[in-house]
Amino acid sequence: MPEELNNHTIAFLVAPEGTEQVELTEPWKTVEAVGGAPKLVSTDGGTIQAFDHLDKADTFPVDVTVADASVDDFDALVLPGGVANPDFLRTDDAAVAFIKAFVDAGKPVAAICHAPWTLVEANVVKGRTLTSYPSVRTDLRNAGATWVDEEVVVDRSGPNTLITSRNPDDLPAFTATLIIEFAKSRA
Repeated sequence: MPEELNNHTIAFLVAPEGTEQVELTEPWKTVEAVGGAPKLVSTDGGTIQAFDHLDKADTFPVDVTVADASVDDFDALVLPGGVANPDFLRTDDAAVAFIKAFVDAGKPVAAICHAPWTLVEANVVKGRTLTSYPSVRTDLRNAGATWVDEEVVVDRSGPNTLITSRNPDDLPAFTATLIIEFAKSRA
């Protein structure tokens, strides 16, 4: 992967519980491998509890709460999935505002699996093409998006770049694409 993210700080926004661990750790490792600085942002301080599907997995320390985070401190945003994670985030006003602020600032946002639910709540999908876990398809369409069944989708038609993927099987394409798109955003 020739792209580098030196001097890029990437926010990973997750709920206190319910993040699909591999959808957090694989993009995180990829960002680090190319010189980026990932930061874990959550609605609460302390640690978050990740999951492997429905089973508890590892815990991870929160770097900053969403209430104390500023979009100005980050170059891009990653929204990992898991069913409970985005469902919780989309009911938290500060988390939704944080996501919308990235879009409004023209900064790239990458969302995988169920995470596009949070994009629906932030009202940033109308007229855009995305993918997601199949159960989110109708919500995206009802919010005005075009849903496609593809491994990874890059939409540049709005104020920012949206990168979406369907599920953990798409992680290789998702992580490779988000690195390319995040590097372009600062070029």
